[in-house]
Amino acid sequence: MNYILISPYYPVNFQPFAHRLKKAGVNVLGIGEEPYDQLGTKLQNSLTEYYRVNSLEDLDEVKRAVAFLFYQHGPIDRIESNNEHWLEHDAQLREQFNVYGNKTNDLKKVKYKSEMKKLFKKAGVPVLEGRIVKNKKELSAAIDELGLPVIAKPDNGVGSAATYKLSSEEDVRHFEEEWREVQVYFLEPYVEGGVLCTFDGLVDQKGEIVFQTSFTYNLPTLELLKDQLDLAYVIQKEIDPKLETYGKAIVKAFGMKERFFHIEFFILEDGDYVALEYNNRLAGGYTIDMYNYAYSIDLFAQYASIVTGGEFEESDAENKFCVGVTQRDAYEYKHDTNAIYERFGHRVKFEQRMPDAFAKLQGNQFYAITADSPEEVDEIIRFVHER
Repeated sequence: MNYILISPYYPVNFQPFAHRLKKAGVNVLGIGEEPYDQLGTKLQNSLTEYYRVNSLEDLDEVKRAVAFLFYQHGPIDRIESNNEHWLEHDAQLREQFNVYGNKTNDLKKVKYKSEMKKLFKKAGVPVLEGRIVKNKKELSAAIDELGLPVIAKPDNGVGSAATYKLSSEEDVRHFEEEWREVQVYFLEPYVEGGVLCTFDGLVDQKGEIVFQTSFTYNLPTLELLKDQLDLAYVIQKEIDPKLETYGKAIVKAFGMKERFFHIEFFILEDGDYVALEYNNRLAGGYTIDMYNYAYSIDLFAQYASIVTGGEFEESDAENKFCVGVTQRDAYEYKHDTNAIYERFGHRVKFEQRMPDAFAKLQGNQFYAITADSPEEVDEIIRFVHER
């Protein structure tokens, strides 16, 4: 099997995809921007060949790289980055070279928030009624219908980028000045008191869920970013049955195969859920590492098994909570890294400096710490965030 891995070096914690695919007998071919020497011996040994491009943003250059690898190694069986930023390029490359997996037309339902809503409804999952706006007239009509506050986000956008909370007429005017009708936006009501959570997992080649999990944020990402607040999110030991039912219905409606998925919900004050977004990839940052520690598994290896037609192997170990908690350089905290290790010992699974690309949203110093109970979870968050 010839597997082209787009950007095998970055993010660094995704490098095990190359290692586990290689161990599973896959011929792993890399395309990236970094010089070969920067990859390091371990990654070099996992790649049969590496083609360096000046920019992964230059699709024509990447196509030439794929064509060269095709010439050198024969037909390509998979092209994948597991990274949201490259999903569209991945699809175009698969289309051009007739490779298994999502093509450009398959991505419409996972790119456009308005299209996601249709499939959420088809799956019988509650949603927030939203409106597409292309100009100021439609914006005004949508606000009249939905009322303030609303969340305005690009209909085709990534994460919380270019997202606005509109609570007043002043906010609306500011948004209009920033927006300038350059792209289509999607408006939906702002949920007061809503807790952001997820239903995440992996589907096999038949589209069946072989792994599922959920995590919950302490605060919505928009507030975290705007006010530079302290982040904490928690991989749950067990999934609420209602969330599981909704999540499974959505996965079936979207019909994806051999992929990770990351679905965002709000937990409402009455205990019900509303579906927000379907992401056709892993959750970002160090979340996959946290899954591995919470469930005592190796998702990199399990993914490689799925790709090569194997089975997903469940862990016999008891599930744990895993807390991802950060500190920001701008604030002075009562407890530093040494104190955190002293307090929680072997439960601190790793600590890392956050890449600059994620630091503004999530913080600068990241800790992953396991826990056995909700009380321990609360203690970890309080201790690390104490100023």
